[in-house]
Amino acid sequence: MAHPIKNNFILILGCLFLAACSGTRHLPEGEKLYTGAEIKLESADKLNTRSIKAVAEEALRPAPNKGFFGIRPKLWMYNAAGENPKTKLKQWLKKRGEAPVLMSNVKPGVTSAIIDARFFNIGIFKSFTESETVEKKRTAKLIYTSHLHQPYVIKDLVYVISDDSLSRLILAEKHKSLIKPSDDYKLDILKNERMRIDAFLKNKGYFYFNPDYLLFKADTSNENQTVTFKLTLKDSIPKNALTVYHINNVFVNQNYSLNERRTRNTRDTLIVQNIVFFGKKERMAIKPEVLLKSIYLRKPEVFSRQNHIITLNRLMSMGSFKLVQVNFSENNASVPGLLDVNILMTPMPKRTFRAEIDLVSKSNNYAGPRMNLSILNRNTFNGAELLNLNLAGSFEAQLGGTGENLYSYSWNPQLELTFPRFLVPFNIRQTSSIYIPKTSFLLSYNYMKRVNYFDMRTFRFVYGFKWKENIRKEHELNPIDISYTSVGNESTAFTDLLEANPFLKKSYEEQFVAGGSYSFTYNEQMLTGKKLQSYFHLNSEVAGNAFSLANRIGGEKVSSDNPSKVVGSIYSQFAKLSLDSRAYYNFRDKNKLAMRFFAGVAKPYGNSSVLPYTKQFFSGGPNSIRAFHINSVGPGTFYQDTNNKGFLQLGGDVKLETNVEYRFTIYNYFKGAIFVDAGNVWSLKSNPSDIGSPFKISKFTNELAVGAGMGLRVDVSFFILRFDLAMPLRKPWLEENHRWVTNQIDFTSSVWRRDNLVLNVAIGYPF
Repeated sequence: MAHPIKNNFILILGCLFLAACSGTRHLPEGEKLYTGAEIKLESADKLNTRSIKAVAEEALRPAPNKGFFGIRPKLWMYNAAGENPKTKLKQWLKKRGEAPVLMSNVKPGVTSAIIDARFFNIGIFKSFTESETVEKKRTAKLIYTSHLHQPYVIKDLVYVISDDSLSRLILAEKHKSLIKPSDDYKLDILKNERMRIDAFLKNKGYFYFNPDYLLFKADTSNENQTVTFKLTLKDSIPKNALTVYHINNVFVNQNYSLNERRTRNTRDTLIVQNIVFFGKKERMAIKPEVLLKSIYLRKPEVFSRQNHIITLNRLMSMGSFKLVQVNFSENNASVPGLLDVNILMTPMPKRTFRAEIDLVSKSNNYAGPRMNLSILNRNTFNGAELLNLNLAGSFEAQLGGTGENLYSYSWNPQLELTFPRFLVPFNIRQTSSIYIPKTSFLLSYNYMKRVNYFDMRTFRFVYGFKWKENIRKEHELNPIDISYTSVGNESTAFTDLLEANPFLKKSYEEQFVAGGSYSFTYNEQMLTGKKLQSYFHLNSEVAGNAFSLANRIGGEKVSSDNPSKVVGSIYSQFAKLSLDSRAYYNFRDKNKLAMRFFAGVAKPYGNSSVLPYTKQFFSGGPNSIRAFHINSVGPGTFYQDTNNKGFLQLGGDVKLETNVEYRFTIYNYFKGAIFVDAGNVWSLKSNPSDIGSPFKISKFTNELAVGAGMGLRVDVSFFILRFDLAMPLRKPWLEENHRWVTNQIDFTSSVWRRDNLVLNVAIGYPF
């Protein structure tokens, strides 16, 4: 009989706990706790109830206390702290808690009126909302019942513009109107249409025009619940709002101080192409000829807001100014319609030195410090050229594992020079983009020493361009990308390892890579108001074709069995293509569902039988399949033991990977995540060592590695520290029908935890 008594006791305690956490024990006398409202729609017409109900729910005020299953922990925290908390704990509870939302604070009549006003804005002009209170012992809720009709539909839009010049312009663009016959009436569409017309007129010189000067008069007397709009001008409009303005004088001050008065100093000026630059030419930081390419406000052109925005953005994107202001003024009252332009630029320091040091930890038990020193010159040749000299160094050692303690160190000097324009031996027509195209030259050297194994040296030179079509689309073209990698000081242990694995040996051979690459990026992540954001990155690369063509013209036959050489080194020949596609679904509570799919394929041909090691695809690690150590998955069904030689992982020619992650807020800066990752890499054909299985469409789904886990992130916007703990669900190297290992999960076993739990520590989100 002891068990029923024990169960009843636990049930009673549970009920008491729920009652305490419900927050209803400390209510003032005669008060009831408001628990929320419910919307009911009644109509004789067929309605889109889901969207209409969503409009009504946005009008509900106030919001009830947050809770779940009748438990309101924040309300309980507030009540537990008392009226005047003395201790730090109670003060913390009071601050983090929520005051009770009482029924007496709710005004149903006001909320009903707001709901009807929201309905009016979507074309339901004759709605009526009533409220009903449903009370319990300590709580109460409201039921709002709205009596509706079908929303009004737009029948026609008539233009009655009293000013002839404005009328001609607006009528010429009426085909771009957002107001379409047969669409449902929505107030937001009318507002957006006014903004569209205003933006169009601003680009036609109407500097002082305002969208409030446009009026929509509605006629709802039509049959079948339709509405006809008449677009007119406001009765009283200032004269300057109907005046077309032209650019008069343009003044440029590229050494403007925020403490300086905005009056112009006329002692030292230089006039170039009708633009007045303040200061002596020899003392100007950036040559006037360079700035002129980004100034689109010119005398005597008609004022255009688009040219104003282009000018502002291009000057800021040079990277030499911390602030750019473009001010307009009418200084010639005798000649109306003229605007003087003052461009005030506050320069950034010409040179900047930065030093960074951090601790790098990899999932294959390698860890160590990394330091980065950089010197940036923002105006190298007085043309806003950015010269970045960077020196990075790192040391890492294998702190765990069953093998010997492995360690390595590296240092990497890099010089990059960026010009704010296309730098090519032929003329390119300048486009009126708000973004400045950039040309960069990069020269780098990387030395890495794997102690007791080998030294690796890599020289690289890149000449390329970056430009943006718009805020979403970006292009990068590197017509010249040359790298030379050599391996020296090879130890006996390393050569024995390579001899046992011809595929790996081929990857580590001395390589000369000369080719080019192109990438395209489409990114909507900066559009914060978008519910579904997408990201798309396409990257392509080819190498060795120019040398191969030269050999063929010279009559030399090219093959991987008897590879040709350039300056004494075998050159690589391959083609590579990859696609990284992502989607982010944003919920109302600011939580997010992030999804990613990656696919890549690379093929060596001609002079090469194997891809260079640095060009291969790898899988596993903090930004890949997090349940497996870095670069340890595949190729195919091959098992890579990272305990001993974790730096000699094998890559593949094909990569498929997908990730799904639900991100949520835990508290303030602390974010959480639940994720699932799957993927693998494969070779296109069987390799000499018969390592792994080549890619086959009929078999690849059975060779996917799958992992899942949970994450904790410290997100302070400019810095994100990420901890992801993951475990494998599927191991592709096991025998078929035994690759799913979910039945082996045992968190109580220290052996299972050691062999399966992988902690990834990284900076930034994985995708």
